[in-house]
Amino acid sequence: MFSVRQKQILARVIEETILSFEHPEMPKEKPAFVLKVGGKEKWSYAEIHPNWQFSDGGFTVNPWNEAQDPLSHQ
Repeated sequence: MFSVRQKQILARVIEETILSFEHPEMPKEKPAFVLKVGGKEKWSYAEIHPNWQFSDGGFTVNPWNEAQDPLSHQ
């Protein structure tokens, strides 16, 4: 549902927010999380993982999602 760039923006904001709470049970860096965002249709969703996990591979690029990102055309 989101482009890779959009997922990275969301992941950065989520990670910054989680770390800003300074919760004693959370690590000081690289918190693990998975956010699933549901779209209008049953098949339309996005899973957001931390940006530091992108280097682990396993992420596929969906050309349709990339085409929906207005900044990807610049």
